[in-house]
Amino acid sequence: MSKTRLPPPRPTKAIDSSLAIVNIVLLLIFFFLATGSLIASDSVEIDLPETTQLPLDLLPKPLLAVDGDAAMTLDGVPLEPGALAEALIDFPTLHVLADRELGAGVLLDLLAAEELVAVSVKLVTLHGNVVEGGE
Repeated sequence: MSKTRLPPPRPTKAIDSSLAIVNIVLLLIFFFLATGSLIASDSVEIDLPETTQLPLDLLPKPLLAVDGDAAMTLDGVPLEPGALAEALIDFPTLHVLADRELGAGVLLDLLAAEELVAVSVKLVTLHGNVVEGGE
């Protein structure tokens, strides 16, 4: 009977996983610091474009002006509810100038009630001049 000699077993080394755990913890800390600073910002600042002088007759046409009581005028002509779609039959774009006190929900409901088809709606804003020494 022949004996085969096997090499002696190698000593097993314990794998040190502490370095991997430290790396993962540091990555998590960096992740939460980065996302936390984005989420924690309370205000979003928006720079709105301003026009200092624009004659009202140079505003885009057709212009739907909606006052605080939701009364509508199209290019200066009073408009009854439900008549807007027919008045815009030849215009693909409607420019809307809404009163500052009119809520966005009211304006959206007003335009939805008109059942406009294939009409692009663009908001127009006016910048009021502030009087020195006044409000």
